[in-house]
Order: sequence, then structure tokens, then C-alpha cells
Amino acid sequence: MIKDIDHILIERGAISDRVRQLGQQIMQDLNDIDEETEIVLVAVMTGSIIFVADLMRHLNKKIRISLMTASSYVGKSMETTGDPTLGKLPSVEGKHVLLVDDILDSGKTLTRIREELNEQEPASLHSCVLLRKTIDSAMGVPCEYVGFDIEDEFVVGYGLDYDGYYRNFPDIGVIVP
Repeated sequence: MIKDIDHILIERGAISDRVRQLGQQIMQDLNDIDEETEIVLVAVMTGSIIFVADLMRHLNKKIRISLMTASSYVGKSMETTGDPTLGKLPSVEGKHVLLVDDILDSGKTLTRIREELNEQEPASLHSCVLLRKTIDSAMGVPCEYVGFDIEDEFVVGYGLDYDGYYRNFPDIGVIVP
């Protein structure tokens, strides 16, 4: 194990199983959508890179993938800046949107992205996160698909980073500064 990681919170096998289950759940909901209306999966980079790659393999439907950037952490900070910086959002007017992110933490990033996407009047908008912290700010944000609820700890691995490192760690671990 990497020396900065205090302990493994979620092992890769459990992650894989849960991602498959999320894919099945999402597919059940997508099956109700007619083939004429476009489905857009909006992946929030860079943290969701591994999660979204694994998740979309379980979505057996014609889906357009769109990547956008968002960040609320700077450098070695373990605290969110509070005001997320967003990259360019895709055009989603009249389309069904599945917004995928790595973690629902303060709730500010997901809330802001949802608000901006809703301004474009999509046919529908659903959110999916791998992790949701069990804190009031996160629990109050609409999110239809949640992989795991976790305590308020700083986690890395499976795409999540600290100062750009640990994204490649296959499990989700708790880091010690």
C-alpha cells in the first residue's frame, strides 16, 4: 500500500460490483426513453475519469459522451474553495442528461452544474456519483444514483486525487496529510 494512504475504505471488487449495479439501475430508467431523444452522459473531469469509463460500459444504449471540467480544490488543499470553477458545458437543450461525477462533497459543484444545465432546458436531468459524503450539504443535493455513502474523510484512488496524485490507485483509500 502507498505510505500516505491510512487505510482502504472501499476495495476494487466492491467498487466494480457497485458500478455494475448502478449501470443496471440506470439502464432500467433509460429503457423508458424513446430512441428519438438523444441521451448525453456529461462526465465531470478529471476525478470521474475511471468511474465514468467503467460505468458507461454497462450502459447498452446509444449515448453521446461529453466531458467537462470542474474543480473546487486547489493544489494540496484538502478543503474545498467553495466556489467551483467550471469548464465549458455541452449543449443539452431537449436532450436527456446523465451527469456523472466522482464525489458529492460540499454539494456546490454538482448544484452549480445542474443549475447551468437546467437553464438549457434538457428533456431530463439525472445525476450519478460514485461517492456521497454523509454531511448535510451533500445529502441535500438531488442525486438519483449513488454508489456509496461515506463519512467526511479525504479519499483518493479510482480517479480521485490529492494534488494530482493517487488517481491510479485501484481502491478508494483515506489519505493522511
